[in-house]
Amino acid sequence: MMEHEQKTKLYHIAVLGANGGIGKHAVLCALKAGHMVTAILRTPANLTFVHPNLNVVQGDVMKQDTLEEHLKGKDVVISAIGKSSFKKTTLYSEGNKNLIDAMARVGINRAFFISASGLDVNPSHSFLVRFATKFILQVLLRNMYADLRQMEKIIKESNLNWTIMRPPQLTDGPETGTYRIAIHNFLNNGLKISRADVALFIINNLMDAAITKKTIEIGY
Repeated sequence: MMEHEQKTKLYHIAVLGANGGIGKHAVLCALKAGHMVTAILRTPANLTFVHPNLNVVQGDVMKQDTLEEHLKGKDVVISAIGKSSFKKTTLYSEGNKNLIDAMARVGINRAFFISASGLDVNPSHSFLVRFATKFILQVLLRNMYADLRQMEKIIKESNLNWTIMRPPQLTDGPETGTYRIAIHNFLNNGLKISRADVALFIINNLMDAAITKKTIEIGY
């Protein structure tokens, strides 16, 4: 596990997908650490908790003109957008391109994006897991994965100081802080991670130069 930043350094963070699994945990973790948070949701009423450091606003990544005003003055953006679907989608690629363009116009250059470790077959996994990844997971999720690959390409071609998180199977387990990571590499036998620990890593390493312009695999 990486050392986290000094707790005295506080930021104003914008979180998209703030009512999703990782997004909601990122909001809660950031507030717990003392940061200011702007949660951007299509339906703000879906985020049911309140906090003096939390501002909940309406915005839609598929409608670029709804984002800019809410990004002004922010230090870092966490894009935790996503949906469960086997159908073709452009949510990840088009949505995050809209976000990247909006960030460029308001002058923010630090962002985290959520992808998936299953885009590649990890050679450290057992034969059965590698077989399941290639012939089951990548087949069933081919539409989502195709869009995630396009999203990663767009991110990497941008001028952002980006970090792409590539978690494996996500669980609803608790925050533990005992995760392992691999920077720009496969994580040895990293099969599961809780959404809470993905969020914890992000909040603990918001401005870490060692992970900018890098993909991060994370797991137990």
